[in-house]
Amino acid sequence: MLQGRSISKGKGRGKALVINGPFSFLGGVDVPSGKLTVGSGKEGEVLKDRVFVFTQGKGSTVGSYTIMDLKKHGNLPAAIINQSAETIVATGAVMANVPMVDGIDIGLIQDGDEVEVDGDAGSVSLIGLDETAVVTCVMEYEGRYLIVKRSDKVSTNKLKWAGISGYIEKGETPLETAYKEISEEVQMENPKLIRILPVIHIRAEGRSWAIHPFHFQAPTDKVVLDWEATDYKWVTLAEADTYDLVNGFRQLLKDIAQ
Repeated sequence: MLQGRSISKGKGRGKALVINGPFSFLGGVDVPSGKLTVGSGKEGEVLKDRVFVFTQGKGSTVGSYTIMDLKKHGNLPAAIINQSAETIVATGAVMANVPMVDGIDIGLIQDGDEVEVDGDAGSVSLIGLDETAVVTCVMEYEGRYLIVKRSDKVSTNKLKWAGISGYIEKGETPLETAYKEISEEVQMENPKLIRILPVIHIRAEGRSWAIHPFHFQAPTDKVVLDWEATDYKWVTLAEADTYDLVNGFRQLLKDIAQ
């Protein structure tokens, strides 16, 4: 479940229709047919009963009344999800009683996903899409960060560079998994925990991931790799940008370095 902010009350469910950018209801949809126009970038897609996902609204305030016109023609979306709501769409959603939530990373939602929006709770559920919980550990030593090159024997992100990571097993807490993976993958014992960062949600390799990030002070720069990695480097933030990192890890390093 993705937690955002409630904009318009009610619940709606349907197949996702995603536009990775701002959208104007005025000119972006043909009201009588409920089909998106050329300007939307998804010409011909039917809006009715879809969960409409886009970054934010744009254009004229008449867009609010366009949403009301869609209601009159029976062509409303089942719900609306925004990354950041603005007044035009928010007003139209409330007037037309369309459930709406914002504060959602829309990169986690793909066209055709079955999505349920709870406008009362401000939450979004991706139906039938299981989320896998993992840890990723950023090890720091004298201002440099440890990255390891994942082997071709691991199940995901083969040959990419990453932090120390692993699946959270049943009965384990994320922190317990973090210490276990550090011990197993790089043979380091008793690293100093610096901080626990907010959980990151991503879509990669056809799956949804909940990544629990940890920042540790490494007790040494000596690394002994197990079978999951074939190489390692201690790098600065700038140097990390030159490596083929797993999805989300570059931003995690930047967050830690701030």
